[in-house]
Amino acid sequence: MSLVLALPRIGLECRAEVGGKCFALAEMERAGISIPETLCISTQAYERYITVTGLRERILLELSRKTFDGHLGPNLRWEELWDASLRIRNMFLRTPLPGDLTTTLSDALETLFHQRAVAVRSSAPGEDSDAVSFAGLHESFLNVKGVESILEHIRVVWASLWSDAALLYRRDLGLNVADSAMAVVVQALVSGERSGVAFSQHPNDASQAVIESVYGLNQGLVDGAVEPDRWIIDRATGEVLSHVGVARDQALVAGAEGVQLEPLPKELSRRPPLTTQEVTTVFNCLRQLEGLFGGPQDVEWTWVREGSGTPSGLVVLQSRPITTGAVGEPDDERRWYLSLRRSFENLQSLRQKIEGELIPDMVEEAEVLAAQTVEPLSDEELAAEIDRRQAVYDGWVDVYWDKFIPFAHGIRLFGQVYNDALHPDDPYAFMDLLAGTEMASLARNRALEQMAATIRDDALLAEELREWLTHGGGVEIDEAFQHRMDAFVNRFGDLSCAMTGGGRCAGPSKTLIKILLEMASHPGARDHRSPGEGHARSRAMMRREFLDQFEGEERERAAQLLDLARTSYQLRDDDNIYLGRIEAEVLTAVEAGRDRLERRGVVGVESFDGADVAQALRDPNFVPKASSGDERHSDGFVIRARQLVGQPAGPGVAHGSARVVVSPGDLADFEHGEILVCDAVDPNMTFVVPLAAGVVERRGGMLIHGAIIAREYGLPCVTGVPDAVLWIRTGDSVTVDGHLGIVTITERKEVAASEPRSSSEG
Repeated sequence: MSLVLALPRIGLECRAEVGGKCFALAEMERAGISIPETLCISTQAYERYITVTGLRERILLELSRKTFDGHLGPNLRWEELWDASLRIRNMFLRTPLPGDLTTTLSDALETLFHQRAVAVRSSAPGEDSDAVSFAGLHESFLNVKGVESILEHIRVVWASLWSDAALLYRRDLGLNVADSAMAVVVQALVSGERSGVAFSQHPNDASQAVIESVYGLNQGLVDGAVEPDRWIIDRATGEVLSHVGVARDQALVAGAEGVQLEPLPKELSRRPPLTTQEVTTVFNCLRQLEGLFGGPQDVEWTWVREGSGTPSGLVVLQSRPITTGAVGEPDDERRWYLSLRRSFENLQSLRQKIEGELIPDMVEEAEVLAAQTVEPLSDEELAAEIDRRQAVYDGWVDVYWDKFIPFAHGIRLFGQVYNDALHPDDPYAFMDLLAGTEMASLARNRALEQMAATIRDDALLAEELREWLTHGGGVEIDEAFQHRMDAFVNRFGDLSCAMTGGGRCAGPSKTLIKILLEMASHPGARDHRSPGEGHARSRAMMRREFLDQFEGEERERAAQLLDLARTSYQLRDDDNIYLGRIEAEVLTAVEAGRDRLERRGVVGVESFDGADVAQALRDPNFVPKASSGDERHSDGFVIRARQLVGQPAGPGVAHGSARVVVSPGDLADFEHGEILVCDAVDPNMTFVVPLAAGVVERRGGMLIHGAIIAREYGLPCVTGVPDAVLWIRTGDSVTVDGHLGIVTITERKEVAASEPRSSSEG
C-alpha cells in the first residue's frame, strides 16, 4: 500500500487503509459527482511515523497508567481522560516526521496543491461506516497553506485519534485501541459562498429529508457558531414541506490564516442562502448519493459561484452513512462527557452566568441557611428541615455538574491552544501561566501562616496553646490571638468542620490549634508561584511569549482566552468551597438531630446519614439498615506494592514519611515534611498542603484540586494511583516522582502484631 494515494487508485480493497471518508470520495468521483481535488495519506504513513519515532510505545505507556475499560467512574475520572489525550497530543506536536516520510509526503502535496489552501480532515478506518460514526471526534482544519503547515496539521489530525472523546467511543464499541490507526484526507479548499449539511433521511421522520444551509464555510454551521436556515422535504415527491429562516448576521470565511467570522452584508441577510431550485438540486444529489452508497446519507456540501476559479455549482465535501440508533450511540454517561467540550463563545457565556448569577446565589443560599437556628425546632420540624436542606444542596450539586464542571474546559481549551502555538517540553507548562490566581483555599492558607508566624515569634503564646491542647481547653489564651482565631473561623470555618462538613463549630477546635502549632514549629511555607516579584516577572514573560504567537484579532482572542482560563482555574478550586458552605449547613441540622437522638439513648447515631436522622426523629422505632462496612481487608491480608504508577501532576521529586488520610481525624495529626496520601484532596482539606513534602491521590488528572494546589506550592504530585490508600500505610517511607508519575515505597513501617500483614511482606 502506498503512503499517498490519488482517488482513482482507491478501490474497495483499499478501504481499511484509507478510511471511510476517503473511500466515499473516491466512489463519488467515479460516479461523476463534483468534489474537491483530493489526496489521501494512508494509514501506512501513520504506522511508519509512530513506529520510527517510538511514539507507539510512548502512547501505550500513557494508556497503561490506568485500567481503562471505557467507563467513567471511581476508577477513571473525566480529568484523567483529558490529561492522557492532552499529553499524547503534545507528543505528536513535538515529534517531527522522519526525513524520508517528509520527502514522500511533501513531493505529493506540492505537486497537486502547490501554494493553494487546503482542508485537512481525518479518515480513520471504521469512521463513517454503516454501523458507527466518529463525527466530531477527530480534528479537521480549513484554510491550511504551504506544505510545511499541511504536514504539521496532518500530525495533529493523527493525534486526534487519541482524543479523550475518541478513546471513550472506541472502548464503548469494543475496538482495540492499540490497533487503531488514522488516514488523512487533504482537499483543495473550496470557498463556497454558501454551504450546508443535509440528511437524505430525517433522523426523526423516515418520510422526510432535511437540508441546512449558511452563508460562508460549512465549519460555521458544524461548530454551532452560525445558525442555519432549514428546509424539510418530502422524500417521496421532493416537495419542500417547510422552511425555517433565521437571523442571518455573520458568516465564517477564510482569512489570511485559518478561518474567521465576518458580518454578513445586509443584502444577503435578507434572503435565504438557497433558492427553491437550489434546494431541489441539493435534494436530488442526496438521493443520488443514497443510491450510490445503498443507504441514507449525511452530506456536507458547498455552493460555488461562477467565475470563482473552480467548477461552479454544488460541490460535495463528504458523505457518510446516517447511523442514528446504531451501535455506539452515546449513552447518558458519554453524552454528558461530550457536553464538557465547550467552545470559547460558550465558555464566555457560561462565565457570565457563573460569576453574575450562580456564585452570588450560592453565597446568599449559604447565608440564609446559616441564619436559621435549628435547636428550637420540634422533632418533626427538624426532620423536615434536614430534608429541605438536603434538597437545596442536591439542587446545587446538579448545578455544579451542569455548569461549573463544563467551565473547567476553559483550562483545557487554553492548554491546547498554548501547546499548539509553543510546543513546550512539558504539556502542562501552561498551568504555570495560570498559577498565582487568587483562590479561596490559598487565602485561607495565608491566614493560617500569618497566625503561625505570630506563634513562632511568641514563645508564651505557643506554650499557652500547647497547654490548651493538653488540658482539652480551659486554659486562657491571649485575647488578641483568640480574636484572630475567631475571625478565621467566622470567615473560613473551623478546620475540622471544613473537612467533615460538620456545620458550624463553636470556637476553634483542636485541629486548628494543632495545625497552627505544627506550622509554627517549622519555617513558613509560601505559595510557590503566587507571591514574589520573580514569579510575577516569569508569568509576564510567559504571557508575552504566548501572545506573540498571534497577530491582530487572533492576538486579542488569545488574550481573552487566557483571561477566561485564569477564571476557570480559580473556580476549579473555589466552586467546591462555595458548595461546601451549603453542605455544612445541611450537616449542621443533621448534627443537631444526632445530638438529640444520642441524648435519648439511641445507639450508633454517629453512623446515621441525614435521611436516617430525619427518619429516626419522626419514628422512635426506626432502625437503619446495617452498613456493610469496609470490606477491603476481609481476607485478613493487605496486598502491598513497591512501585505504583499514576499520572505526573506536579514536577519534582520528594521523599518522606506517608500520612494516609482516610478520615477527617487523620488531618489533625499531619506533620511537616510528610507525604499526603489520600483518595482525593478536597478543597476543604488543602490547609495541610503547606506542611506536605508531596501529594499522592487515587483520583487522577491535572485539573483535580490536589494537583492544582500542589503546583501552587511547587510540590511533587502524582495522581490517579489506583487504591493509593490501600497500597500505602501511614509511616511508610515513600518517594514521589512528579516527573514520571511514579510512587515508590522505599521502606515499610513496622507493622504491629495486631495489624494485618501483606502476603508479600515476610
